[in-house]
Amino acid sequence: MTSKPSPKIKLADIARTAGVSVSAVSLALRQKPGLPSETRQRILEAADSLGYRRKNAPESGRPPAKLRTLGLVVKSDPDLPPPANPFYSYIIAGIEETCRRKRINLLYAAMPVNEHNLPLELPSLLTDSAVDGILLVGAFVNRALSDILKQATRPLVLVDAYSEFGDYDSVVSDNLFSARQAVLHLIEHGHRHIGILGGAPDAYPSILERVRGYEQAIRDHRLAFYYIDCDYDRLSAYQATTAALKKFPQLTAIFGCNDELTLGAMSAARDLGKQIPDEISFVGFDDIEQAARGLPPLTTMRVDKRGMGRIAVQLLNDRIEYPDSTPITAALHARLVERDSVGMPSGG
Repeated sequence: MTSKPSPKIKLADIARTAGVSVSAVSLALRQKPGLPSETRQRILEAADSLGYRRKNAPESGRPPAKLRTLGLVVKSDPDLPPPANPFYSYIIAGIEETCRRKRINLLYAAMPVNEHNLPLELPSLLTDSAVDGILLVGAFVNRALSDILKQATRPLVLVDAYSEFGDYDSVVSDNLFSARQAVLHLIEHGHRHIGILGGAPDAYPSILERVRGYEQAIRDHRLAFYYIDCDYDRLSAYQATTAALKKFPQLTAIFGCNDELTLGAMSAARDLGKQIPDEISFVGFDDIEQAARGLPPLTTMRVDKRGMGRIAVQLLNDRIEYPDSTPITAALHARLVERDSVGMPSGG
């Protein structure tokens, strides 16, 4: 007499046993992120108790999944072709290099943002089932974007990006520490009247951190604060610096919140007849390619932009392999690159 075959266990059976939704069971059995560890464990135990045989169940102690297809979403200016920002082009290069080496498929989408780096449109790649995870470069995660990301249940790593909603892995430059080092470099050269260019109150979080680094160094040495507000383009920096040097003739140095602004400020100083660095010194931040071609070449804080891209891919892979691990923020120190734009102040 032959025995009857065991009835096939359905996802709905496991869902009823574990007290969860069918979609939650599907995520757990497919080893996808997006579930609390307790819920995931309860589902797996329910499946085992019912005799469900999981396909490709990981051996004990081995990671459950791998990053095979990565979605790269980069902020873009609606009026310019991506990637117009030279800073992000190097981050993207680091991501592409790592994906080639690890044989990870890479899908790309641009996300238009407004002047506050908030998304104007959400690319479909954010919810594309073909990708295992997302790298979001340069944008600010508002509530609408956060809700979309939660629904998509795709792991996300922020790269020079910030969020008030949700706790994500992220890769940033250590802006506060590095900006403080830049200002200390000027102070060590004898400067006592140092301005900061580009630190408006509504600036992007990375810029505001650089402002705090400037303030910390100035406060520690009991010096005066000089704020030079401008929009984030060379023309605005040029105009703001022209006005500031006329209003504060005692200024002997300016720390720019990024190289683009600093190069505009240097043009303004030259047009006012000031000699760089004999009469006024400049330090920038980022070390974009144009910094080395400045007149004179610009002393700046070099951010390992390619390294940010490489680390971001690794963080995303780790998040997929270990979905319940604590979120990580990797903050890279910038390194001072000394060129010819810093000298001793006149009479110093």
